[in-house]
Amino acid sequence: MWKPLSGPRRPEAVLDLYILLLGALLFLSPWLFAFAHGTAGTDAWLGGAVIAALSLAALMAYAEWEEWITLAAGLWMMLSPFVLGFTHTKAMHVIIGIGFVVTFLAALDLWLVHYGEDRIAH
Repeated sequence: MWKPLSGPRRPEAVLDLYILLLGALLFLSPWLFAFAHGTAGTDAWLGGAVIAALSLAALMAYAEWEEWITLAAGLWMMLSPFVLGFTHTKAMHVIIGIGFVVTFLAALDLWLVHYGEDRIAH
């Protein structure tokens, strides 16, 4: 399912805007929360860039695969402190928190696309 920017707007697009802002926050978080050096900073930069790029793409021309990859990126952000070894740090709390919200919003977007109120009526 692909919907171009010039066509009718999807009501769920606001969730992609929120995810874009969270991706930007994640990208900037190493400087905002003073963990710019090391694995945690690199993880936040890369994760934030991927999440922001995917949400921007979904805002410009929606495709369901973008939401699935965003969901996976959010899950990765929640697991990455344990996989990459920066547990019990300030970075862990920031990255897991943002990853949780991104995962929730992407899952909500997918749910609304498939089971939203106007889709049930059809």
